[in-house]
Amino acid sequence: MKLTIGKLAKQSGVTIETIRHYQRIGLLDEPEKPINGYRHYQAGAVSKIRFIKRAQQAGFTLKEIAALLSLDGKQCAGVRQLAEQKCRQIDQQINALMTLKQTLEKLVDSCRQTSAKEQCAILDAFNDDDTVSPD
Repeated sequence: MKLTIGKLAKQSGVTIETIRHYQRIGLLDEPEKPINGYRHYQAGAVSKIRFIKRAQQAGFTLKEIAALLSLDGKQCAGVRQLAEQKCRQIDQQINALMTLKQTLEKLVDSCRQTSAKEQCAILDAFNDDDTVSPD
């Protein structure tokens, strides 16, 4: 079964612009355009787009997904290495967010301790270069 770009988008759950973007960055092949007609995509393009979307939901960037797509199903060690690297990156992001949250919680506590007539402690902290630092 061959699909137009509109039908491909609908079956894949993405927009036409998303498909065009994937083509521009090399994640999806663009079929030849016939002289009198529309480009037609193979049914396998639906599976490929769904793979891309699931990989994105797992936290992979489009560049990382391109690397995953370049590996075949028998290169499990390479895929595992990319997934382990992604896990380490997510751990770093979680740690950075936890530090940021702790900083913000301290500012909120400081704000609670000031009276309504005083200057806002949170705004003061944002104006002070030495007070708010996620490092």
